[in-house]
Order: sequence, then C-alpha cells, then structure tokens
Amino acid sequence: MIQRIQTVYLLLSTLLMGSLFFLPFAQIETESQEIYNFIYRGLNNADGETVIPTLALSILLTVATFVSLISIFVFKKRILQIRLCGLNMALLLGSTGMIYFLGTQLIDELTGVLSYKITAALPVIACILTFLALKAIAKDVALLKSMDRIR
Repeated sequence: MIQRIQTVYLLLSTLLMGSLFFLPFAQIETESQEIYNFIYRGLNNADGETVIPTLALSILLTVATFVSLISIFVFKKRILQIRLCGLNMALLLGSTGMIYFLGTQLIDELTGVLSYKITAALPVIACILTFLALKAIAKDVALLKSMDRIR
C-alpha cells in the first residue's frame, strides 16, 4: 500500500490538511491595534476565545481531511479511489475559496488589515498532490486493463 506513489501523495495531502487544524490562516490587525487570528474554528482574539465562529469552514476542512484519509485505504477499489480523489479536489478548492471569502468578510466587519499566512495556500498544495495521486491511480487502471487484454 505505502509503496505506491499515489499513497504517498494522498498521505502528504492528508498531513497538509491536518496541519490546518493547528495553524492560523490569517491575522487581522484592527485600527485599535487589536490582533485577531483567523483559524479553522473562526476568528479568535488574543485571549484565544472565538469571537466569530465559522462552522461551515470547520465542517468543510474536516470532511476534506477524512475523504483524503479514506481514499488511502480503498486502494483495492481504484475506481472508487479516483472518485474520492475528484471529490476531495472539489472540497479542497471549495475550502480555499471559503478561506478567501471568509477572510474578506471578516475584514469588512472589523475594518483592519488582513495578512494571509502561508497556511492559507496549503489546501491548494493538497489539491495539487491529490491531482497527482489521481493521475497515478489512472495510470494503474490503464496498466491493469492492458494486462487483461494480453491474457
């Protein structure tokens, strides 16, 4: 299972998505010099309490992480694995869009300066890794079909 390159890609994608639960996406500094961190749960103040919750983003990131993890373990069902990778790519692109959308909405609400961190780009990197895994799975399927024709 782990010796296949698509498993490595999917594992890296899962690790990147898992790291989003521990790192902030952006930092907002208001005009009154208050600093807020935009994390997966919402907007946190300096004390660590959630000021504005973002439940939809939490659900989307959790589902994307679990779909990526599940697609590792269905390696015997390659067509299902391809479909899960396609679903995961859609979820990852949706989470990237939602991070940007919520960041702009939060900055409109607080009127301050928004600075995105490198963490906001991790779903895009995970999407690229998932795409590479999808291509490798498709190559395996093509190889198996060619072997069936030889028999």
